[in-house]
Amino acid sequence: MSYRPPYIDADSIMVEAPHPATIPEEDLLAQCDLRTGRVAGPGGSHRNSTDSAVRIVHRPTGLDGQATERRHQGENRRMALRRLRMRLAIRVRTPTSRDGHRQSELWRRRRQGTQMPVNPDHADYPALLAEALDVVVARRFDVAGAAGVLGLTMSQLSRMIRHERHAFARVNAGREAVGLRPLRS
Repeated sequence: MSYRPPYIDADSIMVEAPHPATIPEEDLLAQCDLRTGRVAGPGGSHRNSTDSAVRIVHRPTGLDGQATERRHQGENRRMALRRLRMRLAIRVRTPTSRDGHRQSELWRRRRQGTQMPVNPDHADYPALLAEALDVVVARRFDVAGAAGVLGLTMSQLSRMIRHERHAFARVNAGREAVGLRPLRS
């Protein structure tokens, strides 16, 4: 078997490991600019009289997460951080081996046999999705091959990606770009 280098997706933002969606909150926030402000629209009198809107910008990638729907800045901050982690998981890639990827401790701990039981609302989901997408992209959007490397069935990996519609659309766009059929929704 000859060596095949990992595929590099031109539409992804490449960064060195660790993936920013996987790092602790305080470390991620150290790489970000946090802005607060007011927004117009529904939400009652408290929404427009306090700086409850939050926007968090990840400086190394330029990606952001924002939240304005809550009246309290703390709640919007948590939501903006969650949205930032999801955007990072979907758009940012870290280099990994296409065939010899070493699963993270989180991945090994969460995986149960060939299944990955994780709710898309769970705090671990962005980190797990980022790791899965790193391998999928390194394998040139070969989801079946990536599933084998990650120790899952293809249906389990597809389901995990399908939970997040932007990730699913991104994988299908990548598959189309390299001449593969899209995953079924």
